[in-house]
Amino acid sequence: MSDEALLAGMAAGDADAMAAFVRRHQGRVYGLALSVVGVPAIAEEVAQEAFVRAWRHAGNYDARRAQASTWLLTITRNVAIDVLRVRRELAVEPAVVAEMLISTTNDTDRVADSERITTALRALPREQATAVLLSVHFGLTAREISEQQQIPLGTAKTRIRTGLSRLRAMLEVSHG
Repeated sequence: MSDEALLAGMAAGDADAMAAFVRRHQGRVYGLALSVVGVPAIAEEVAQEAFVRAWRHAGNYDARRAQASTWLLTITRNVAIDVLRVRRELAVEPAVVAEMLISTTNDTDRVADSERITTALRALPREQATAVLLSVHFGLTAREISEQQQIPLGTAKTRIRTGLSRLRAMLEVSHG
């Protein structure tokens, strides 16, 4: 069954569709949550909340705007960033966090994903890679990046947008 069909079932209140959707995506959702918050117990809570939000908002999913997995991972990222903003416990250099993510896991898929992302980030110009990491991983807004990097707000937005666009192109995967 396709993700879109499962989301349609979820929107109709089908618990079996929700269970199948969770089983299909739980590894990636948890992996993303863990990579953002860095604490397994908190990552579990983030993943659970992401699936709850997906359940509640399944009827709002629009396949024309994004793939279901992209939609779900965006929800996960937003939940994780909300948690970080509340906790503000993760004040670590991006390179240290990247090394921690690569070295502390036994999950082969997550390590491979981390290596691909690290390689892609290194291929970006330094200012774009920094802006993307600060935005995606640390949850900083463009304004906060602008202030931290002492650059105009428009420049911060452009670096984030351009960096993310280039990463998407480099990391594009087919979902079949």
